[in-house]
Amino acid sequence: MSISSSLSNALSGLTAASRAAEVVSSNVANAQTPGYGRRELDVSSRYLGGVQVDGVNRNVDQQVVQDRRLADAALGYNSTVADFHAGIETALGTPDQEWSLSGRVAALEAALVEATSRPDNQARLSAVRNAAEGLATKLNTVSDAVQTARMDADAEISTQVARLNAGLEQVQHLNFQIKEAQARGQDPSPLMDMRQVAIDDISGIVPLKQVDRDFGQVALYTPGGAIVLDGTAAEVGFSNVGVIVPEMTLESGALSGLTINGREVRTSGANSPIQGGSLAALFEVRDELATGAQSRLDAVARDLVERFQDPAVDPTLGATDPGLFTDAGAAFDVSDEVGLASRIELNALVDPDRGGDLWRLRDGLGAVAEGDAGDSTLLQALNTALTGERVAASGDFLGVSRSASGLAADFLSRVGMERHAAENQESFAVSHQESLALLEAENGVDTDHELQKLMLIEQAYAANARVISTVDQMLRQIMEL
Repeated sequence: MSISSSLSNALSGLTAASRAAEVVSSNVANAQTPGYGRRELDVSSRYLGGVQVDGVNRNVDQQVVQDRRLADAALGYNSTVADFHAGIETALGTPDQEWSLSGRVAALEAALVEATSRPDNQARLSAVRNAAEGLATKLNTVSDAVQTARMDADAEISTQVARLNAGLEQVQHLNFQIKEAQARGQDPSPLMDMRQVAIDDISGIVPLKQVDRDFGQVALYTPGGAIVLDGTAAEVGFSNVGVIVPEMTLESGALSGLTINGREVRTSGANSPIQGGSLAALFEVRDELATGAQSRLDAVARDLVERFQDPAVDPTLGATDPGLFTDAGAAFDVSDEVGLASRIELNALVDPDRGGDLWRLRDGLGAVAEGDAGDSTLLQALNTALTGERVAASGDFLGVSRSASGLAADFLSRVGMERHAAENQESFAVSHQESLALLEAENGVDTDHELQKLMLIEQAYAANARVISTVDQMLRQIMEL
């Protein structure tokens, strides 16, 4: 081998070692950087000797990344559903809490029992009035909580749609930049890192699968079949509303659905293109879970109203007169049940604060004058109506006879079971996501391995430097001859 060949080989090795040291340094420095893909130097032998740097490879296990993104979406879905059920259970309260729905029913039952023993006692009649009003107010409060959950979901849908559109546009822009970098012969790895972070940021909203395209670009689509990015980003559309009441539904057109490039898409069910992420869960909360909870709550309110609206309980009532509980002051109409829990209230005839009289609890809502102060017949009938077992006329309950307290307990039990099941699913989703995130990290930068490589690179650098030094000495000796 000639001196010039030796010098050329050593210089190429020195250049490769220097570049390899830069790559290792970058790996070590970005070991904890989100989205960073481990780099490896791609070198090859030159035809006339020595080595040449062909480029830098970005090594990422794309299958693990894909699985982790789907796990992100599953976690977003299950967390959203679990939070809703936990919120409804909190609003209802547990039976051991005095302010809970079950506690309010029990308080009314206890007040009626005490008033029956002393029907002439104004304080005990007042306690019945207060307990009845507290029960009606509790139903109003829980109904408000359900509708607030729907409004929060609607607002969050709008936020997530905006975030999804912005993320897709960012990925589209990075696709173009990566293509340009490759065309110029530049290393696009930093841009690919940024693109992975951008996709990860929106993968919890809608489950995404990535498909490689030419020139380093990628396409994104959902497991449900929606193409959200292929060349250009899709435009996802949604219009939120400010206030939601029980009567407002997606089917009635009062609430907005979702569009992709102007076309309506299903937001629920197995055929939904967005199924599995937090966006699908928010639609489920707004249009299914919350409306189901409202329906059951309205059924409880209806059962309560009908127990006391029967003239057989209070003979002073006419066939169309409201009982102890009213639908916003009027008698309940079975064709107008939706939202009843938000409208139920104590009859003003027994409320002194609204011009009523407490004695009507003892003598009848329709009585023209105060009767015998010692007569507890009506109070006993009211207590029997509250504690008597009947089948709820509506709602998806079990269809067996229940007292008012039993029906409230069934409702709370159903909410508790749904919350427990949702939290179990959430726990599984958390474990799955964490295991995949750990696997992804293990496939990332191993700092120990990188430092070992750096030692070898230093040795190679020193060897090539020694060759150059030796060649320099030889040339000096030749020149001195």
